[in-house]
Amino acid sequence: MFKPQLWLRYEKKEFEKQTALTPTTAKQLIDAGFEIIVERDQQRIFSDAEYETVGCKLAANNSWSSAPRDIPILGLKELPVSTDPLPHTHIHFGHCFKKQAGWTAFLSRFRRGGGTLYDLEFLEYESRRRVAALGFHAGFAGAAVGALAFAAQRNGKKLGRLDPYQNEEALISDVKAALGGSGKRVKALVIGALGRCGRGTTDLFRKIGLDEYAAFDLTDDILKWDIAETTKGGTFREILDVDIFVNCIYLNTQIPSFITRDQLLAAGGKDRRLSVVVDVSCDTTNPYNPIPIYL
Repeated sequence: MFKPQLWLRYEKKEFEKQTALTPTTAKQLIDAGFEIIVERDQQRIFSDAEYETVGCKLAANNSWSSAPRDIPILGLKELPVSTDPLPHTHIHFGHCFKKQAGWTAFLSRFRRGGGTLYDLEFLEYESRRRVAALGFHAGFAGAAVGALAFAAQRNGKKLGRLDPYQNEEALISDVKAALGGSGKRVKALVIGALGRCGRGTTDLFRKIGLDEYAAFDLTDDILKWDIAETTKGGTFREILDVDIFVNCIYLNTQIPSFITRDQLLAAGGKDRRLSVVVDVSCDTTNPYNPIPIYL
């Protein structure tokens, strides 16, 4: 009897523990008639044993290139840089269809190999809402890193190595402690505040003690901006007047920059309060990146 198959590959990004398929969802697919092959990966947040327990078959780490060509290769982030042709069907975030750096070389690998890319960025419901996207906890974690970086700067230090937290409570406790017990009176601006990432960002800030509101008024701690506040077009002087700026937008077209390097240099240290920029969207090589202040 034919069984549809999926091959979950390892993720190459150092320090990241993410995966495109959890053991729970793998079990649901197996119950629906799939065969799931999972590459061994000590870095993944779920252990190899958790997948094996629910009925997945284990394969060697980074062995997907030798998998039968009729098995789709499932991943989350981009593949390792290579010129090798790609004959398989791949399912992951390709970071190529908006002409990010290296997009032509990457797509040429599929053309030469005869493979196919299903880019998760463009998987949509009929309503055009994205199925797979940076979510609530991407914003939550990004805001936490921003708050830790701000606390380090305030103490004359640099943010050191970050290790994963076992749960949300441990993360919040550590961030509050770094800020001296509370984030009260730290000012933050979130652009894209009504989306999934933006809601997570606001939630973290609220849980460490910042007050929440949605307006241009700077009397409280969190400015929540979305399309209504950014329609006038950047750059935005208001970004310079907060401690932490967090970008959570989904970039799909060219827009005026939110803030520029020249603007920061002109403001110097006297005319700006801004201390930390957190780019959760992180479309760094997109030619339309609205935060062109870093390399």
